[in-house]
Amino acid sequence: MATRGAHAQAPLARPALPQCRAGTLHLTIDTGWGREAEMIAAALQRREVRATLFLANEPTARGDTSLGPAWAGFWRARAAEGHAFASHTWRHWYFTGDVGHDRVRYANRRGKGDEVLDAAALRAELSRPIEALRAIAPEARVLPLWRAPGGRTTPNALRLAAAAGFHHQGWSANGFLGDELNSTTYPNDRLLAQALARVRDGEVLLMHWGVRSRREPFGLVVEDLLAGLQAKGYCFAPLPAQGA
Repeated sequence: MATRGAHAQAPLARPALPQCRAGTLHLTIDTGWGREAEMIAAALQRREVRATLFLANEPTARGDTSLGPAWAGFWRARAAEGHAFASHTWRHWYFTGDVGHDRVRYANRRGKGDEVLDAAALRAELSRPIEALRAIAPEARVLPLWRAPGGRTTPNALRLAAAAGFHHQGWSANGFLGDELNSTTYPNDRLLAQALARVRDGEVLLMHWGVRSRREPFGLVVEDLLAGLQAKGYCFAPLPAQGA
């Protein structure tokens, strides 16, 4: 019976990471449906990628919400790994228009209600996900940034948020990775090839921990995406406190 040679027993070497010869990218992850959360988190850890995680209390594939008790361990682990965090609002509703000079309309995207927020209410909406995070991971690195659901802002929302200490962070022109798109028209291999061809130094990349409407989970190619960008000479870093 054949036996394995000595070097067959040796552990596999970790892949060498690049020295940022092509530049630095900022990966940002919004909460989303959470279906591929553990898969994506494992890929980030294997590739030694640190991202900025925008938090909202959204419904998840588990039947709960993303900042509920069952997710505490997940967020605690991400904080321990060195990811940064920022606000994505608490309810993940949409800012749909200004009311006067000091209020903003905030609407459930499924038409199940809307409110008019003043400065105090907007501050509370942006602060609540961060307060929930700090309750479970006091050591988490939190940035004074926020991202409006869908990227939809209004002048009042931006101004009131800035007055509360939150500066808006969107994503760059080539940074939309497409995980919200229909997977029949935009299958994973197309999105992967598109990102590898288009991404440039300094891009702010956007993806989610899973998107409910997407039949082919984008999480299946996240590690290929990270590895491909690293092979091109890019490295990853959380956003700076002032945003990018």
